[in-house]
Amino acid sequence: MTTRHPLIELARASIAHGLEHGHALPVRVEEHPAEWQAERACFVTLNLEQRLRGCIGNLQPIQPLVRDVAENAFNAAFRDPRFAPLHPAELDALDIHISILGLPEIIAAGSEQELLGQLRPGRDGLIIEARGRRATFLPSVWAQLPKPADFLMQLRHKAGLPPRGWEEGMRAWRYGVDEISH
Repeated sequence: MTTRHPLIELARASIAHGLEHGHALPVRVEEHPAEWQAERACFVTLNLEQRLRGCIGNLQPIQPLVRDVAENAFNAAFRDPRFAPLHPAELDALDIHISILGLPEIIAAGSEQELLGQLRPGRDGLIIEARGRRATFLPSVWAQLPKPADFLMQLRHKAGLPPRGWEEGMRAWRYGVDEISH
């Protein structure tokens, strides 16, 4: 049996706790390494049989990383509106992936072409915001959408925006991630 990263184990334990108790695993922050006690934002992605089963996270750091992992794992398993709550029989087969986000950095762009020219495929997570709507794609989405124009078009769709164009007041940010999986 392979050893899993402790944060993956924490995420799995929070999901198991959720199956039994209906809420995320309470975390004693002080019992974890200092770097995990720091406020960091993360997303927890769940895959089952190589298909997305849930993905929830925060774009800004709001709490210690260990607590963010536990809560986002629970939310990805039971509160992602795209999926039914996780069934107990699915737990053992879940592939859990954690993306720890760096701080978002504004991308100075005044048009779609300017934004596309600044994207770094495979590296950038991207947040767009316009007309009171916001959406993000983690860098891992580049594997399915390797062309910047397709990446942006699908992100615009996710945000409920038209597939092309530049909305007045549109803003974009990039961020990097530290990836953790088994």
